[in-house]
Amino acid sequence: MSKIADAFAGGKAFIPFITCGDPDLETTAAAVRAAVENGADLIELGIPFSDPTAEGPVIQGANLRALKGGVTTDRIFGLVRDLRRDVTVPLVFMTYANVVFSYGTERFLSTCREVGVDGLILPDVPFEEREEFLPFCKRYGVDLISLIAPTSAHRIAKIAREAEGFLYIVSSLGVTGTRSEITTDLSAMVEVVRQNTAIPCAVGFGISTPEQARRMAEVSDGAIVGSAIVKLLEQYGKDAPQQIGAYVRKMKAALG
Repeated sequence: MSKIADAFAGGKAFIPFITCGDPDLETTAAAVRAAVENGADLIELGIPFSDPTAEGPVIQGANLRALKGGVTTDRIFGLVRDLRRDVTVPLVFMTYANVVFSYGTERFLSTCREVGVDGLILPDVPFEEREEFLPFCKRYGVDLISLIAPTSAHRIAKIAREAEGFLYIVSSLGVTGTRSEITTDLSAMVEVVRQNTAIPCAVGFGISTPEQARRMAEVSDGAIVGSAIVKLLEQYGKDAPQQIGAYVRKMKAALG
């Protein structure tokens, strides 16, 4: 049984995204712990990449700051090893295919299992190309998490049927970033998912306010927030974890 299911066992899940190493790994660790203490059910950890195609300017900026600060995949594995001394919620990496390839796919996934990473999201790998990663994910017990976008239409059922961990539903077209409103007909997408799998689905891209999170959780099993949290790290730097804790508490409360 996937450990990721634990995140959704107690009701609607709140899932923060944090870029590892922005401004440094010590702050990342403190931010993760603050988020978990304030109700985060699962944490997405971003491994920085120099050309993050799915990201808007906020998370792109975080990637570049982290890389300038000397963060490496090995150091991020070390961070997870440290977090796992006391953090028990599921942890999922979000990164790009190149990061995994350059580390060595099997080595990357075996290390994920060793340090306690439960899932992997690769936004630049289309569903049809996941076979390059799937055998290693299965061998080492790491869920390869699929994304469903508004453009997935006729593929939603197929993606849902083969889903692992949870399904990441992309709320709107384009890159990550906060949006004033989300207009996609998510309930229709979720309905197709529900007809084809019992695996939970959470909505991400563009959610920043408690009201948006509540609305997304009404139609799905949880809400994912990235840019709004990364903005706090950009604004407050080493003092951001306290702000992140307060933000997560407010967002989690909105999910009811």
